[in-house]
Amino acid sequence: MQLEQMFAGPLQDTVIQRWRDPQTGMVCYLYLPFTVEHSAKTATGTVQYGANTIGSINCLEAAEPKIAARQAEPPAKKPAPPAHPPVHPTAAEPSSRE
Repeated sequence: MQLEQMFAGPLQDTVIQRWRDPQTGMVCYLYLPFTVEHSAKTATGTVQYGANTIGSINCLEAAEPKIAARQAEPPAKKPAPPAHPPVHPTAAEPSSRE
């Protein structure tokens, strides 16, 4: 996974990170706190982390947008309307074959 972008989180001291797997295209968003409570270091240098009340991860498969293909193709044009609308005989007009 590669870190693509970071955004400010909705709460103070939080961040939202966007990670992408370059092989599969999977995109994950992580919502994380900046600070995490933990115990004082033990004699061996380890700490014990406390519970966090925020934080989540959401992943989805993302289709790569084909921006280059869309830019290469000119936009489809609508056909121009006819200069004069076609004339259709109505029932009230006499037929020319009388």
